Amino acid sequence: MKGIFVIVDGMGDLPNKQLGEKSPLEAAQMPNADFLASRGEMGYMYSVKPGFVPESDEAIVSIFGNDLISSTRGQLEARGTNIKLVRGDLAWRVNFATIDSYEEGNILDRRAGRNLQTWEAEALAKSLNNIKLAVPFVFKATLGHRGVLIFKGGFSDNLSGNDLVYSGGKSLIHDKISLIKPLDEEENTQYSANVVKDFLEKAFEVLDKHPINEARRKKGLLPANFLLIRGAGVEVPKLKYYKKWMSVNYMPLEKGFAKVCGMTNFAFEYPKLKEIDSYENLWAGLKKACRFSAKAIKRNYKKFDYAYVHLKETDLPGHDNKPLVKKEMLEYIDKTFFNFLRKFCPPNKIKVAITADHSTPCKLKSHSADPVPVLLYNDSIPKEKKFNENEARKGTLGRIDGKEFLSRIGFNK
Repeated sequence: MKGIFVIVDGMGDLPNKQLGEKSPLEAAQMPNADFLASRGEMGYMYSVKPGFVPESDEAIVSIFGNDLISSTRGQLEARGTNIKLVRGDLAWRVNFATIDSYEEGNILDRRAGRNLQTWEAEALAKSLNNIKLAVPFVFKATLGHRGVLIFKGGFSDNLSGNDLVYSGGKSLIHDKISLIKPLDEEENTQYSANVVKDFLEKAFEVLDKHPINEARRKKGLLPANFLLIRGAGVEVPKLKYYKKWMSVNYMPLEKGFAKVCGMTNFAFEYPKLKEIDSYENLWAGLKKACRFSAKAIKRNYKKFDYAYVHLKETDLPGHDNKPLVKKEMLEYIDKTFFNFLRKFCPPNKIKVAITADHSTPCKLKSHSADPVPVLLYNDSIPKEKKFNENEARKGTLGRIDGKEFLSRIGFNK
């Protein structure tokens, strides 16, 4: 193996009062990342381009050298499940969400409190799949509040979703449901929009009165009574091929991305959310991810040229304004997975690149256009360095735009 590429999701951040005006990465004690940085180079990256606020799929697609037009979130998420797709099937990424009523359309929580238990999501999905519609469809709950929705047939994907939180490189947090709109005047596009609208209206009727949501209300929890959808797609995204890469990905988006890119993916079953404490579940997932990633690399490094590892959990405390938790998660990754890399890579002459797909500043509670720090361990002459946003800005790699990232660090050979 020549190199290991690690994306720590949403790692980039901004100074925070709770951390003495330091970012979580600056405040974290990360001796193993610092060791790798001191024997390498640092820089900073705009995962798409300056001023652009990327959605997760846009960031990953760009970092791996593709144009954004080559990707649709719904298709990548759906291909990360075991649902069979054919050309013309209309795929969407979905959030279970909470609204006040279908008529008013006020969004109370985009993730239904982030505490939808696995069995609850699966039961709601079963009821949704019993909806009578003019066309066949599949709804699948994936992880937490997430799901995928596929309408089977020859549909148009030139549609806007009802969840426009990120659009055209801007962060657009809306308090109201957006309308499903056809983006051209083609008859099939209008028909596709009408089918989706019909389903969403029926979905609200099923979800709002569902016994699970009635029980959640009695417990003081938010009901998962609506579906926010985005990233319409009907064709396989045309992405660059990375046949000599292995990947360790366990979230539907990243699993789908690895599959479309021709990588050999190694995944594990994510711990089920069995209580209302979503962060207990996140910690269980992060611990499993760090252990599994190290084992997968150790067992397979002689079979592949590169490895891509994506650790998701650090993004969530950014969205929830929990800088102390984000700091603790970074320290855990350093103590476990980065410690493994520090011991494993130098004797095997393997380079290591560590970065984020985007910044998720805690005080903004959303993605931002801020650049992310980049670390490239290449066994160079040791020098004192700390891995964080400020130090990375001064690094010899300088500024990198996402599409040129792998070529700049020499990982695309």
